[in-house]
Amino acid sequence: MTCPRCQHLNRREAAFCAECGARLAIVCPGCGGALQPGAKFCDACGKPAAAHADVAARSPRTYTPKHLAERILTSRGALEGERKQVTVLFVDVQGSMELAAQVDAEEWHRIMDRFFTVLAEGVHRFEGTVNQFTGDGIMALFGAPLAHEDHARRACYAALHLAEALGRYAGELRRKGGLNFTVRMGLNSGEVVVGKIGDDLRMDYTAHGQTVGLAARMEQLAEAGRIYLSEHTARLVAGLFRLRDLGEFTVKGVPAALRIHELEGVGPLRTPLDVSRARGFSRFVGRDEEQAMLEAALGRALAGSGQVVGVVAEPGVGKSRLCHEFAERCRARGIPVHEAHAVAHGMMVPLVPVLEYLRGYFGIAGPDPPQVAREKIAGRLLLLDPELVDGLPLLFDLLGVPDPENPIPPGDAEEERRRLFSALRRVVHAQSHREPGVSLIEDLHWIDDASEAVVENWVEAVGGTRTLLVVNFRPGYHAGWMQRSYYQQLSLLPLGPEAMAEMLRELLGTHPSVADVARSIRERAAGNPFFVEEIVQALAETGTVVGAKGAYRLAGSTFALALPATVQAALAARIDRLAEREKEVLQTAAVIGKEFPEPVLRHVAALSEADLAATLRALVTAEFIHATALHPEAAYAFKHPLTQEVAYHSQLGDGRARLHAAVAAALQELRSDRLGESASLIAHHWEAAGMRFEAARWHRRAALKVSSIRVGGWRRTRDG
Repeated sequence: MTCPRCQHLNRREAAFCAECGARLAIVCPGCGGALQPGAKFCDACGKPAAAHADVAARSPRTYTPKHLAERILTSRGALEGERKQVTVLFVDVQGSMELAAQVDAEEWHRIMDRFFTVLAEGVHRFEGTVNQFTGDGIMALFGAPLAHEDHARRACYAALHLAEALGRYAGELRRKGGLNFTVRMGLNSGEVVVGKIGDDLRMDYTAHGQTVGLAARMEQLAEAGRIYLSEHTARLVAGLFRLRDLGEFTVKGVPAALRIHELEGVGPLRTPLDVSRARGFSRFVGRDEEQAMLEAALGRALAGSGQVVGVVAEPGVGKSRLCHEFAERCRARGIPVHEAHAVAHGMMVPLVPVLEYLRGYFGIAGPDPPQVAREKIAGRLLLLDPELVDGLPLLFDLLGVPDPENPIPPGDAEEERRRLFSALRRVVHAQSHREPGVSLIEDLHWIDDASEAVVENWVEAVGGTRTLLVVNFRPGYHAGWMQRSYYQQLSLLPLGPEAMAEMLRELLGTHPSVADVARSIRERAAGNPFFVEEIVQALAETGTVVGAKGAYRLAGSTFALALPATVQAALAARIDRLAEREKEVLQTAAVIGKEFPEPVLRHVAALSEADLAATLRALVTAEFIHATALHPEAAYAFKHPLTQEVAYHSQLGDGRARLHAAVAAALQELRSDRLGESASLIAHHWEAAGMRFEAARWHRRAALKVSSIRVGGWRRTRDG
């Protein structure tokens, strides 16, 4: 019998899981006897079965939001059979059997039904998936089947949201029936393997490295009303959330003591850039040209010709750091800068970055009561221009502090939207008349539709003012307002060799033992400063290098550069956003190698010439690959070596082996006139396919080819 909590396979007659200790049978809330699968009534006492018996039989399609279900089903072929970096969340009711015995079975059914509804809504709010109903709780995944680079943050936000919502529900149950309803939660981050996804969204998965089982352990260790995190999750969210270090615990199934933390709330840091700053920024290098372009745009704006600059780059190249450094220089010169950030988990929540910007602009703090917030808004607005008074009700309402004595004028939704946009444009012009300023909006690729409409209105207002609006985003984001004459785009390229060398000297130091480490990092990171920092951080955390920042030395005689989970998740999430055919072609190309000829890819991918050409164009446009040759045959290469690595390792071993075999066969067929030159490469692919005999045969052929060249060269030298 498979445990519904940790997926451990137990013997058929087992009552409890041998791995996590969970009860394997669904029990009757009346007598505690085991219920038959699908039973509506207990065959021992005749009472109705508990709510979880009904819920467990539901199809995930019935409780998964439509937009999420469509995304999963649309790309399910590309998602099935993949390794994913995830955070697993377990939630259960403390002492559910004792609680069930205190109320009527039908009442307990209603209580649990509402409980499961609250859980599902909270998980889906942050685009997690409820993967398992465990009888008196759930198991949820963040980062699978759809990859999320911020899976740990989403899981923590979901846990805090659920704690608040379930706290209100528990208070209601306590007031109405004296029921002491409490829950506990546990989180752990790591790798899982996503298996088959059914039409009803049921998903098979296999735990990897005890990822799921350890999350279950965290929940079992947690006290009532508490949220426990493993050290794996804590590392990913440190600073972004308030964590209480509970010390080291001996956890069953884990050989070494494990440090556990309690999740207490949202932390002081808000973005990954804040985390980097708290950890200590590396030196800002290699961006003189880009800084000059921003300064030139600022000069035009200060002269009264408002400008919009879009900074575009792949994840980790340094968009946020460049914008931060520019903003700090502006502030140092007395130029006010106001900013906001779109966040991945906020795409389904309207106006998150807009509200952040306006609260910062008006100086509204989180704890401010409505009256204080209204006074701050009115005070700043009327100082700008007394005629803006008519826009106050709209801004009050937008910021969630409506004035009961001064409500919004009557009108339909479209009319209200027009009045609000007009008020916001007037604020931009009034602010520009009073003093110049810089506005910064980060990560537009995650912006919601409502905020995007506000940004478009904002761009329209900037023209002819003393305002510089700077936005940044990843490749693939486009907007109609980019056609404006006062918009310019700044494409941020990876750091050059000199800047990379300077950065690595600052991070690693100059000890001779780390020279090869620096060289390997430079090759793998390929100019991406975030990847450099994360790899160095991982080396320090694992003890591969010892010492302090800028003065490290190699701990042993050898080293291996493991791919940090943060980098892997960022790249996997970007790959997952591709259309299914594009993702499959990218993964096939990853098996061929960092560089791949188009004829070999077409042969293995089994696509028509036209379909493959369109797919390759899309991948080039999205900046995953670039052309390296057009004649005599087209060839391409991955733009970043770690993208190829993630696309390769996310695939399961069996699937990769089949592709390697297909590549070897394709090379033999397509290069039949020059097999000697390709013998070593063909041998590599047969070996990766697990075909040892074929691999040995081609290794021998490659060796003979090398031998003949050496002998021939020696003879020519002797004869000469």
